[in-house]
Amino acid sequence: MKATTYDFTDLPTDSPMPLIDRQRIIADKMMISRVLLHKGFKVDRHSHDNEQIAVVLSGKVRFLLGAAGSDDEYTETLTAGQTIVFPSNVPHGAEAIEDTLILDIFSPPSETTGIDQK
Repeated sequence: MKATTYDFTDLPTDSPMPLIDRQRIIADKMMISRVLLHKGFKVDRHSHDNEQIAVVLSGKVRFLLGAAGSDDEYTETLTAGQTIVFPSNVPHGAEAIEDTLILDIFSPPSETTGIDQK
């Protein structure tokens, strides 16, 4: 088996929701997405079996964490250079305070994520 090289500038872009552009590389055991959240983007809290790591490359994003209305509910605002880890099944949502570029890593990979409209 050989290593595979990708260039994000050559990958197709999809927009699974308004105000978001996404490019993905899906491997056997993990997935990485380069995601541009345009200012004003919002995704409601959701959860999934996948572990997720979000690396903020530029911009500013507020993550909504824990079940809404629960004692565990809180927010984290991240800027360039910061990273957040979402364990499996932890409720989370997001709001882009400004245009924000994120690398999202998922394991295991999934054809759908919390931003894919059903």
